[in-house]
This record gives sequence, C-alpha cells and structure tokens, in this order.
Amino acid sequence: MTSMTGSLSVETPHKRSAHDRAVVTESMEDYLECIFDLENRKGYACVSDVAEALQLNRASTSIMVKRLGKLGFLRYEPYRGFALTPDGCRVAQKIRKRHAMLSELFQQMGLDPREYLSDIEGLEHHLSDRAFRRFVELADHLRTHPLSSTRPSVRASARS
Repeated sequence: MTSMTGSLSVETPHKRSAHDRAVVTESMEDYLECIFDLENRKGYACVSDVAEALQLNRASTSIMVKRLGKLGFLRYEPYRGFALTPDGCRVAQKIRKRHAMLSELFQQMGLDPREYLSDIEGLEHHLSDRAFRRFVELADHLRTHPLSSTRPSVRASARS
C-alpha cells in the first residue's frame, strides 16, 4: 500500500499473513520442523510422536499430516509413518536455521535464549528473507565485535 503525502510517497507496512508465504502457515512450519527433528533423532516420524512432541492430540495431528502430504511436504502412508519430501526438508531447514541464528543473536546480546524461547519461536516464522540476512550479518558482526559485558544494561540506563 502506498499513500501520498504531498509529493512524498510513503510505503504503508502491512502485516504479513500466511497468504504472503505461499501455502505454508506458521503451524505447518512447526509440524515440518518437528518431523525433521524426529527423523534426525529416530530415523522416522509417526503421528503419535509428532502429537507428543507438539503437545497436541493425535486426531488434529493426523489431519495436519494428511494436509502436509497433499501439499507435497511429506510422503504419508497410513499406519506406517511418513517422511519429509525435499520440499518439506527445505522448509524445515529454513526454520531450523532461523531458530539457530536467533538463539545465537539473543545470546550475543546477553539474553538467555531459554528465557526468550517464545520470542524466538515467534520471530523465526515472521522474518522476511531480507531481514533474516541482515540479522545474520548482525550476528556475524557481534561475533567479531562482542558487546561489552561492563556496559550498563539498557534497562539500568533507562532508569537513570
């Protein structure tokens, strides 16, 4: 959306939705990431393992697994389990990379990623590719130029 203010054109930001990301929703990304982890840990994935890992009931997990199969993200065989397709792996690895980078960035900023896990879990799904690349650059920069641990925290500075 663009609005005109005098002769100045201003881009009005819009909230990104699942429609902006083709057919992959945040929930689907969570499932694919979970299945990816299960495959790497156990060699396979099944509905009951995914449901347990995501703390969901088996019925809703089964529905999503079938949906992911129809979308081409996994091969599903009733009563036998399922495996990610190359497309499913690509989505899962993308989310994994984002999660790892955000965890590292939080740690470099002096934050405990375990305390901010819900922030990381939300951000990993909503970063544009461009923002992700910039965060990677920031993490690389902080690796070579760490924040000073003797520096007063932002919270302490704000109170002064």
